[in-house]
Amino acid sequence: MGLLKGLIGGLSFLTIIPVKRVDENILLETANHMYFFPLIGVSIGFLAGGFAWLLLNVFPKTVVGVLTIGFILIFTGFHHTDGLLDFGDGLMAQGTPMEKVRVMKDSKIGTGGVCLTLIVVLTSIFCVSSIPQPIILYGLIVSEVSAKFSMVVLARVGKSAYRGLNTYFIDAMHKRLGDFKVAIALGISVVIAVFLFGVKGLAVVFSGVVVSLVLAGISKRHFNGVTGDVFGAVNEISRMVSLLTVLLVV
Repeated sequence: MGLLKGLIGGLSFLTIIPVKRVDENILLETANHMYFFPLIGVSIGFLAGGFAWLLLNVFPKTVVGVLTIGFILIFTGFHHTDGLLDFGDGLMAQGTPMEKVRVMKDSKIGTGGVCLTLIVVLTSIFCVSSIPQPIILYGLIVSEVSAKFSMVVLARVGKSAYRGLNTYFIDAMHKRLGDFKVAIALGISVVIAVFLFGVKGLAVVFSGVVVSLVLAGISKRHFNGVTGDVFGAVNEISRMVSLLTVLLVV
């Protein structure tokens, strides 16, 4: 029953599907079963990929890229995009780590956040526009799987900058069996990637791992740890890097 609650909680947490109201109990179940995130990435990528494939029969590729990334951002409730905006603002802020965290938590949007988000979103749009129609479905599935797996890795390697939403996931992944949970998420991601793209799919998955490790290091330096906004940022940036990798290796 806990496994089912974890999967349903992850779906509610990562998308706008109103499967269940997210409360503290659901967050705990979701965090304890975070290794299901790559499976939720499959569902997001499948819907986005099917959407893109259909649109490519009607619209120019650039329009399809815009609409597809728009679809993903709307379907995920703009949660991760908001984190990316705040992450960019925090990086550009001057001062101590706590002062940078306060900037991230501020409701105002600064130049750093806007510029970083524009770079990530526009690059993602042009990547989708450049992926050939025969593999657009597979490409979007694997990129979403990679993005969600990168969040699992971040929770395992990072430490919490302060008590908040992020703490549920970091604490869960630092408890006993944390490495085993990462291994499960890795196994799910690798099986999906290899099934769709063969050995080349591994490069897509591990590009997300690199992003999560880099952002964990940057967050430790700037914020003394990982925040909820960093989780959002790692999802968005990992998707972008994974799409770039699809273009490079597939």
